[in-house]
Amino acid sequence: VPPPAAGSRRGRAGAEPSRERRARPGGAAAPAAGAAPGPRAGPGPGRCGALAGVGLLGVPRGDGGSLWGGAGHRAGVGVGSGPRPAPQPSPRCSAPQNKLVERCERIQLQSAAIARHVDEVLPAKDQDSAASAARELVVQRLLLVGKACENEEQQLLERVHAEEERAHQSILTQQVHWTEALHKLGALRTYLVDMITSLDDQGLREAELLFSFARTEVAEGILEPQESLKLNFNQSCVQSPLLHRLWACAVLCCLTGSQEIHIDEKTLSPHLSLSEDKRTLTFSPKKAKVDSGCPEQFDHWPNALATAPFHSGVCAWKVRVEQSCAYKLGVCYSSVPRKGSANEGRLGFNAASWVFSRYDKEFRFLHAGQPQPVELIKAPTEIGVLLDFAGGELLFYDPDSCAILFSHRQPFLEPVFPVFAVAHQSISLGPRV
Repeated sequence: VPPPAAGSRRGRAGAEPSRERRARPGGAAAPAAGAAPGPRAGPGPGRCGALAGVGLLGVPRGDGGSLWGGAGHRAGVGVGSGPRPAPQPSPRCSAPQNKLVERCERIQLQSAAIARHVDEVLPAKDQDSAASAARELVVQRLLLVGKACENEEQQLLERVHAEEERAHQSILTQQVHWTEALHKLGALRTYLVDMITSLDDQGLREAELLFSFARTEVAEGILEPQESLKLNFNQSCVQSPLLHRLWACAVLCCLTGSQEIHIDEKTLSPHLSLSEDKRTLTFSPKKAKVDSGCPEQFDHWPNALATAPFHSGVCAWKVRVEQSCAYKLGVCYSSVPRKGSANEGRLGFNAASWVFSRYDKEFRFLHAGQPQPVELIKAPTEIGVLLDFAGGELLFYDPDSCAILFSHRQPFLEPVFPVFAVAHQSISLGPRV
C-alpha cells in the first residue's frame, strides 16, 4: 500500500480535532496541534454567539459563528472537515440580548411609522383648502343671516309704516266725525237760543213740540266720545320671532358689560340660605329664625331680591336651574309684599311682580295672579332674563336652545329688582353677561 500523500496527512490531522470538537461540551473546538494562536471559534467570555446571526443589530456574521466573523480566524480546521454545529448562546447573556433585540425591533417599527407619516400622511393634509372652505362657509352663512335680517327689517318697517298710516287715518276720521258733530250741536244750540230770545211762552210751547220731533233725533245721534285702541299705534306690529331670537342671543351671548347681580342677604326668607359669593340660593324645609326688626326680609315665602334695581337700558342675567324643580325668576317693584303667608306675598300673585315659574313639570308665567301656561319640550338647565326697561319688555330665554320661553310687554313705572324664589334644592346666578 502506498504511503498517504502529504495532503491526506493534513486531512487526518484536521479530522481529529474535528472529532474532538464534537466530543467537547458546548460544541467548542480545541485548537489543532501546531496551529497559530488566534481568536476562539466558539463563544467566549463577554460574547454571545447567537448575537452574530441577528441582522437587526448591524453586526456582520462570520462563517464560524464568531462575534468577530471571518474564515481566517478558524485555525486548525481542515478543508475536508464536516459541518460545524451551531454555536449555543450563553444562558447568562441570552435575556439581555433578547431585550435589546426587541427594543431594536420596536425602534425600527416606530421609525417606519414616522417615515410613513412624514412621507404619506402629512403631504395629504391640505390645510390651505380646508381653511379656504371654512372661510367660505363663514362668509356664506353670514351673508345668509345678513340677507334674512335685511328682509326682516324691510318687512317690519313696512308693518310700522302701515300701522302708522292706519292710526293716522283713524285719527283723521275721528276728527272729521266729531267736527261734524260739533257743527250740528252748535247749530242746534243757536236755534235754541234764538227761540228763547224771540218767542213768547205760547211760541215756546209750540217750538218745543217742533223741536222734540225734529231736533231730538239729531241730538241723540251724537254720542259721547270714548277712548279707542284704534287711535293708538299698535306695538305688536314690530314683534318678530326672528328679531326676538337675534336680539336675545346678542344680549345674552355676545354683549358684555352688563351690571353684575348679587342677592341681598337682608331680603332672604328664613327657608333660604346664601352662599359666600352671594350667588347661590339653597332651600331648606326647616325654617330659620326670623329677624322681626328687618322690614326688607320675606318672613314666610321662599323669596329673595337682588341688591340693586334696574331703572333704564337693557339688562340681562342668567340663572342656573338644573338642580331645582320648584323656582321662580323675574322682576318686581320694591313695594312687593314681604310679610305674612297670604297669596299677596307670593311672587306673581300681586301686581308688583312678573315671574317665570316652574313647579315639577309645570311651567307658567305669573303676574297679578293670572297664570299663563308655557309649553316646553324639556326643562331648561339655564334661563336668561332680559329686561328692556325703556321698551317695556321682559323676556325669558333658553341659551342652550336659543329659544324664547316667554315674552311679556308692559311699561314699567318704577325701578325693578331681579327677584328669585326656590322651594327645592338650589339655583345659582350664572356668569356675568
